[in-house]
Order: sequence, then C-alpha cells, then structure tokens
Amino acid sequence: MADEPEAQPLTPTQWLICAMAAIGFAFDIFSILVMPLVLEPTVTALTKNTFGTPGYTNWANAFLFAPLVLGGLFGLVGGYLTDLLGRRRVLVWSILLYAVSAVVCGFCTDPWTFLFFRCTTLIGVCVEFVAAVAWLAEVFPNRRQREKVLGLTQAFSSVGGLLSALTLGLIAYLLNNKLLPPIHGEYDTWRYLLISGVIPAIPLIIIRPFMPESPVWQQKKDAGTLRRPSFGELFQPALRRTTIVSTLLFGCAYGAAFGAIQFLPQIVPRIPEVSSKVAENPALKAASKPDIPSVRKRIATPYVATVQSWQEMGGLVGRFALAGVVLVILSRQWQLRLFQIPGLFVAPLVFWFPATNDYELLKWGAAFAGFCTVAQFSFWGNYLPEAYPTHLRGTGGIFAANVGGRMLGTAMFPVTNYLSYVMPGPKDSNIPLAHAAAVVIGAVFLIGLILSFFLPEPSKERIEE
Repeated sequence: MADEPEAQPLTPTQWLICAMAAIGFAFDIFSILVMPLVLEPTVTALTKNTFGTPGYTNWANAFLFAPLVLGGLFGLVGGYLTDLLGRRRVLVWSILLYAVSAVVCGFCTDPWTFLFFRCTTLIGVCVEFVAAVAWLAEVFPNRRQREKVLGLTQAFSSVGGLLSALTLGLIAYLLNNKLLPPIHGEYDTWRYLLISGVIPAIPLIIIRPFMPESPVWQQKKDAGTLRRPSFGELFQPALRRTTIVSTLLFGCAYGAAFGAIQFLPQIVPRIPEVSSKVAENPALKAASKPDIPSVRKRIATPYVATVQSWQEMGGLVGRFALAGVVLVILSRQWQLRLFQIPGLFVAPLVFWFPATNDYELLKWGAAFAGFCTVAQFSFWGNYLPEAYPTHLRGTGGIFAANVGGRMLGTAMFPVTNYLSYVMPGPKDSNIPLAHAAAVVIGAVFLIGLILSFFLPEPSKERIEE
C-alpha cells in the first residue's frame, strides 16, 4: 500500500473549490432553516389556521417534514447519480433546482403549490450536500489536510444558518418601515425570506460549471476501473455496521435540531417577557383590527431572529471546535461524545426552564444547544467520506444524511408537535411545546450517546481503495 501523499500548498483552483464549497454549504443550510424561522406566519397566511389548533399542527408538519422526507428519497437517487455521473454535474443541476424553487415558494398563494415547490427546494439541497463533501474529500489526498478543509468549509453551514437569522431581522426591519414593496398586497416577512435564498446561488451557478471534476473519480472513470455504486453494497458484511450505526446517529443529530431547536421561532414570541413588549409596541396599538395578527408577528420577528442568531453562533463555534478536535483526538467515537455528553445534560434543561419564562437566559441556552448539536453535522462530513471506498462515497454519505437525517431525524418534528398536546399547560402558550422539545432533545442525545459505542473506526485500506 502506497504511503499517504504529503500535504501541499493549495493551488488557486483548490482555493476556488473550497470557496465554492463553503458558499454551497452555507446556502444548503440557509435554504433548510428559513422554513422553521417563518413556519407560523406561512401556515397562517396560506391555510388560515392559527397556532395551537389541529389544522395548524397538521399543516406545520406537512410544510416542514414532508419536503425533507421527499428530499431524502430523491436524494438517494441523487447520491447514486453523484457516483455514476460525477460530482460536478450533479452539483450544478441540484443548485439550479433549489434556487428556482425557492423563488417560486415566495410567490405561492395556496398551500399545495407551496408544498410542491418546497419539496423541490429540499430535493436540490439534499443532493447537493453529499456531492460537495465527496468532491472535497477527493481533491485533497492527505488526511490531515482533508480533515482541515472539510471541517472549515462545513463551518460555513452555520454561517448560512446565521445569515438566515440576520436576513430575517433585516427583512422585518425593512417591512416594518415599508421599505420593501408588498407581495400580493401584504408585507409578509416569510415571502421575502424564502426569495432571498436565491442570492447565494448566483455565484454557484456562474462558477461551478467551470470547476474541475473530482480527480479521483475522473481518473477511475477514464481508466474504466470505477465500480458502479450499489445501495446493496452498503449492507455487505464489511460495511453493514458502518451504514446502520452512522444512519441512526445522523438521525439523532437531526432529531435534536428538528425535535427541539427549530421550535424556538414558535416558542420565543410566547415567552411572557417578549409577548408583553410586543403588546406595548406603538405599531401594534395603531394597527387596525384585521392587521393586528400580521403586525404582531412582524414586531416579534426581531426577538426570534436574535435567539436564532445566538443559536447559530453557538453552532458555528461548535463546527470550529470539531475542526480542532479531529486533529488532536483520533478516536471517532470520542470526537462525537465530546458534544453528546454535555448536550445530554444541559440541552433538555434549556427547553424545560428558560424557554418558558426567561428570554435572556434562553439566548445563552440556545447557543449551547446549537454548539452541541451542530458540531455533530460537521462530524459526519468528516467521517462518512473516510468510511466508504471511492465508488460508494456519494451513495453511502447520502444514505446516512437522507435516510438518517432528513427522514428519521426530522420525524422528531411531528413527534414534538403531537407530544405537546399531552403536556400540561394552555395549548396556545409556549409551555407544552417547550416541555415536549425538552423531552425529545434529551431522548435523542441519550440514544446517540449509546449508539456512539458501536460506531466503527474508518479503515485506511478502505479509504485508499
């Protein structure tokens, strides 16, 4: 077996590849996280159902959960095509799909049309992520250099989350001051936030078609030695444990995010401190009775954006922490546990206490929950490319991300929603929802910690196959 190549200074092309990958990772998460941020006003505007009613819960589950499930299903096909057709080609078409779909969502007037284009948005996102990770992993043959590149570029996923929160606050300010034109006669924050997702896609669409293909993939393709990918191979004896455990663990990480953290935009406006400040706002007192609900939501939006920004900053710090941890701790299991253990003991307390009655403390709690959860997403971006051979990197990675993350993990969103119905407290308050989120995030952190003991260490022979 040949020795591992030494790390070389990055060429201009490699720098450009890293920059495009970083923008792509940021755009992926931006596109996913805009929906939880504006879920309540979107459901209310398109379906006329209000928070706390069964109709609201059903449509909220549909808008958030269904697109990720369908994105995961189509993403499996996209992962297969990533290995079969090449990384670059699949990247370009997936970006184009979710950019166009995001814009259309902002102009929809009925829930079914919105749901269709939200699904196509997430289909593009789910395919793009693993294709980009496989591409990066194969551009840098040196392990330590590859670890640094994957860790640092994926840190921009949290930049995308942070940008979604900051963009929400900016749009709310512009709409509150009538500095943007209405869409369909309404100053709806959610429409502009969804449309803004096309902005970072512009440089990707312009530059990525001219970027080089993965050298490892292209070499094997030209030599006729590239093995055709197969989902069945993921469950052969040599890879079965890796596939099953990584898929379930990926689901636990997404379960923490979508079973608890992504409920913060619905929890924050109902914290007594926030709701009282909204009620005292002069704009609300001056609003006509029909406009009161929409004005109330716009006034509360900056509070939501602030908490979300703290959570995303915590996630960004977590990604950078993971990038440092992988260089000093070789055990993959312990890299993961460093974030699971503190999350297990603290994250449930964040949602049980400050999420119900302490806005200032919740900001810090949201940052900590983001730190422990989001770092795990970067972990999988580092682990999965090394866990599978070249011809299965896209297929194996996208199976774990889509089946584990987008299907199993996001299923915690409806679980939390329906669990909130049996929790004590007024159904139109934040208490049942916050307590349900506390139970779910504690459960998925515990399950993830147990599963970490069964996670295989990547084989060097497998990486170089």
